[in-house]
Amino acid sequence: MNKSELIDAIAAEANLSKADAKRALDAFQSAITGALKKGDRIALVGFGSFSVSKRSARTGRNPQTGKEIKIPAKNVVKFKAGAELSKAVN
Repeated sequence: MNKSELIDAIAAEANLSKADAKRALDAFQSAITGALKKGDRIALVGFGSFSVSKRSARTGRNPQTGKEIKIPAKNVVKFKAGAELSKAVN
C-alpha cells in the first residue's frame, strides 16, 4: 500500500474527503517526526510504539572490494508492534 492508497482507505473508513484524509495523514507524519526528532517515544496503545535508538559507530566491509570502511554513528527509528496489532496480523 502506498501513500495515495492509504489516503483513500482513511477517507473511506472515516467518511472524510480525500483532501481531509491527506491533511490528517500529513499532520500525523509531522507530529510523529517532530516528537522523534526531540527524542520522545510515541506509544499508541494497541497499535505500537515508535522510538529513537542510537547506533554506535562501527567498522564494516565494502562487499565489492572487501575493503574496510568506517560506518558513522547515527540515530535510527524503531517500531514495536502492540499486542492488538500483532494479534490481528496473526
